[in-house]
Formats: sequence, C-alpha cells, structure tokens
Amino acid sequence: MRWIEKLSRMIVLAAALVAQAAFAAPDFPPSISLPDGWSPEGIVAGRGTVIYSGSLAGGGIYAADARTGVGQVLVPGQAGRVAVGLAFDRRSNYVFAAGGPTGSASVYDAATGAHIATFQLTSPPSFINDVIVTRSAAYFTNSLAPVLYGLPLGPGGSISPATSVETIPLTGDYEQVPGFNANGIVATADGAALIVVHSTRGELYRVDPATGVATLIDLDGASLSNGDGMLLEGNTLYVVRNRLNRIEVIDLEPDLSAGTVVETITSPEFDVPTTITRVGRALYVVNARFGTPPTPDTEYSIIRVEGN
Repeated sequence: MRWIEKLSRMIVLAAALVAQAAFAAPDFPPSISLPDGWSPEGIVAGRGTVIYSGSLAGGGIYAADARTGVGQVLVPGQAGRVAVGLAFDRRSNYVFAAGGPTGSASVYDAATGAHIATFQLTSPPSFINDVIVTRSAAYFTNSLAPVLYGLPLGPGGSISPATSVETIPLTGDYEQVPGFNANGIVATADGAALIVVHSTRGELYRVDPATGVATLIDLDGASLSNGDGMLLEGNTLYVVRNRLNRIEVIDLEPDLSAGTVVETITSPEFDVPTTITRVGRALYVVNARFGTPPTPDTEYSIIRVEGN
C-alpha cells in the first residue's frame, strides 16, 4: 500500500503546485493605457504577448505587454508621418504601417523600432488605410481609390528598399462610391485570397490578389457599414464597425462565397474601436475615440474582450 500513499502525496503536491502557479500568474488587465494624445487607429499582436498600436499623430508605434499592461514608445512620432492599420510578419519580426493621407507605407523592426523602409504607394489625395502580410507580399488598401497595392516580399519576409510596388485595380463586383470605400483587409492562411470590407456600402469582397477581381460575399442582407479592421481565424471573420461600437462575428463558407453573422460583440468600454487582434484566448480592440476632440491630454486605451 506504500505505493498508493506515495502516489497520493504526488497528486496532492502536483495539485498544490498548479494552484500556486495559478495564484502567482498575473491577470491580464482589462485595458491597456496608451500615451495621452496618442490618437491610435491600428493594432496588431506580435510575438508572445506584445501588442503594437500606431498613432495618427506622428506615425509612432507603441509596444505594450498584454500580460502586464506596461508599454513604451517603440517608434517615436515624426512630423508628416501617420500610422493607420498595422500588420506583423513573424518571419522577419517587422511591423508594417499604412500611411493614411501620406500615400505611403513604412516598415519597422518590431524589436528595436529601427526604420527598415518607406514606400510611396501613391500620391495624395489618398488614404492608405490597412495592410495584411502574406508569405509573398504585403497588401494595402486605399479608401479613396479602387485599388490595392502589393509590396513583394523576399525569402523569410525580407524587404529591399528598391522593390517596386504593384498597383492592383479592384474590378469585378467592387464599386467605388463617394466617401470611404475599401478599408480593412485580411488574407486566407495560404494567401490565395484576400477579404476587403467596404465601409460605406457595408459589403465584403473576396479579392484575387493576382488580378484584383473582387467577388461579393453574400451576407444574406446583413450590412457591415462602418466596417473597419478585421481578423480572420479559419472560417471565422471578426469585423469591427467603428462608430457603431460593435464587432460582428461572421461564419464564412470555405470558398468565401457567403457568410452568416452569428454573433455581435459589444462592450460599454468601446469608444469607436477601429481595429482588432488576438493574444491568447482574448480579443483586443483599440479605441480611436473619433467623437472626442484630440488634444495632447486626451486619454486612449486598448480594450480586452473576454470569452471569444
């Protein structure tokens, strides 16, 4: 019977260690404060529990630990720069930033904040709104023109400052209208298809990155007006609807021909969320607070959304 007593002691000890570890592990904070006056728009998760947020006011990049909520400015802002949507490439450890009205896109080292390259995608008037990285390229939307921009990537996600950017006209079912058009963009795991949300028309399109041909995704009458940043996980698509303070959860057909809104996520903490990312089992959105006049003292934050 001695082996039974020994086994019992081992089980009790293991349970105690698990309980101790759980007690010692810090809770992920429900929100992460950004610097006052930051004017955020883009957000993306990096390696581990790091989250990056870009600034409309100077194009800076802030890096925060989702586990502790502690962060620091990784890339200082500069006059004439803007950072809207962000993307992260795990292979190269680069952060890509869409440049909004500057018509440009910038790339930074996510560890050091070093500037890797800036590419002039087009000339104003333009609004380079969002970006997604695939194995072969980074793709950017322009909310003021019916085009995408493709930045080719080398082995391991390497970038040459001399690389030529491809302009990809959006055709097929895509329709350009007055106001904001193409906004958030995501890609399937294999990079064979892109998904773009149209903010004004409230529509989703499956886009062939090689040709720019856009095919309307049937949402059975559901609207995604004010659609902004998106997150694609398998066949589940999260779409942030900024000024409506909500996130739509869409179950997509495998061929991306159709989708069904299966859930709407809201929170009293939302204050014009614009973009979305995931760390572990939680979603994170950044509050752009577009309804609040931006000042050097205006407070901004990233909000954790539990249970999704």
